[in-house]
Amino acid sequence: MKRFLIIFVCILGMFSLATNKSNVSSAPVQEDIASKIIRFHVIANSDSKSDQALKLKVRDKVLEYMQPKLKNSKSIDESREIIKKNNNEVIEIAQSVIKENKYNYTVNTTLSNENFPVKTYGNITLPQGRYEAYRIIIGNGQGQNWWCVMFPPLCFVDVTKGEVSYKETEKDMKKVLSPEEYKMVDNQICNSGDKSNIKVKLKILELLKNKKNPAK
Repeated sequence: MKRFLIIFVCILGMFSLATNKSNVSSAPVQEDIASKIIRFHVIANSDSKSDQALKLKVRDKVLEYMQPKLKNSKSIDESREIIKKNNNEVIEIAQSVIKENKYNYTVNTTLSNENFPVKTYGNITLPQGRYEAYRIIIGNGQGQNWWCVMFPPLCFVDVTKGEVSYKETEKDMKKVLSPEEYKMVDNQICNSGDKSNIKVKLKILELLKNKKNPAK
């Protein structure tokens, strides 16, 4: 029994090592993805219902203003310059929405590199890591954020439209990402299952079965 447990622990260790190697190898891919996109975040003052609703109103007005300016951008550098050029106008729009809704919150914006957890937008999931992001911070900025991608311009795709929006986001992301990078962010590919993990699990079960029933 003791020998059986040792073998089992060794197999689990090998599986863990393989998983860690996979995570390490995916890090450069995440960095490549991050170097090709600009994320957009609107961060609410708090998680109260009213503050979250205000966040969405600010989002809507900012996107309405920025859509015609960003939709034809051909590069991340061009998008970055458009964002910087219109930053003061964006702040004014956000402050106007806040004032109209009877709040006196401050508005701060940043275009910087920040650490972000895994995030999903429609059929796109960005892995954890550092990304360049244009952030609108309302008041204390202690609430949940709304996010999308400003370049390529996924912010202007209605993700509630299902298959239609999937095709649009796929087209836009494939313009800037390599096939390997796109596979990493595509939910439909990720959700299909990792066949290599399945093979490892099956091998573990096979070894355990053979240990219980050795060949005669």
